[in-house]
Amino acid sequence: MYGKTEAGLALAARVDLNGAVVCRDAITEAGLNGRLFMGANQTPVATSTTLNTTFTGLGLCNPTGSGMLYIVHEVGYALDQACAGEAVIALAATTESGFSAATPIIVRSAQWGKGGSSAILTAGASIVAPIIIKILATLGQGADSTQLMPPPTLLPLKGIIIPPGRALVTDTTVATGATSIQFHFMWEEVRE
Repeated sequence: MYGKTEAGLALAARVDLNGAVVCRDAITEAGLNGRLFMGANQTPVATSTTLNTTFTGLGLCNPTGSGMLYIVHEVGYALDQACAGEAVIALAATTESGFSAATPIIVRSAQWGKGGSSAILTAGASIVAPIIIKILATLGQGADSTQLMPPPTLLPLKGIIIPPGRALVTDTTVATGATSIQFHFMWEEVRE
């Protein structure tokens, strides 16, 4: 049994010690090969208003010269208390401007202790002209005294690739108020 690469090169199937064909999903393979990374807000943050150039939330930047493309596989969020009002959570694209001066959040390999990431991950930065590219969810309220608190949410992302010199940031239509929300990203780094 053989498979083919995108270039048409025939490769033998991998088998385990018992002769069974080894089949793993792409994310597991990326993790095993040291290409999968993740990072999250370490404490809840109060987000900024939509398309704010002084954003707070979570931002993932691929610095110029990294030689890598970031394939974003997942974003997640959770609230620890009611936010200030009804809001839309989205992702916005921007440039790397402002990320080098931001306080970094530690990025971890999915395979602890393996590989290093070229990413800059931060809870806030002064950014340039963000553009919303994907709507993720809404945070709603019932009666004025009742907040509809969603459970922690994991959203698979397909097709978002961050090239060098670009960044992806979370965006909320209203400031969420007193430290109330945490985000995470999981991404794969591959050579350009």
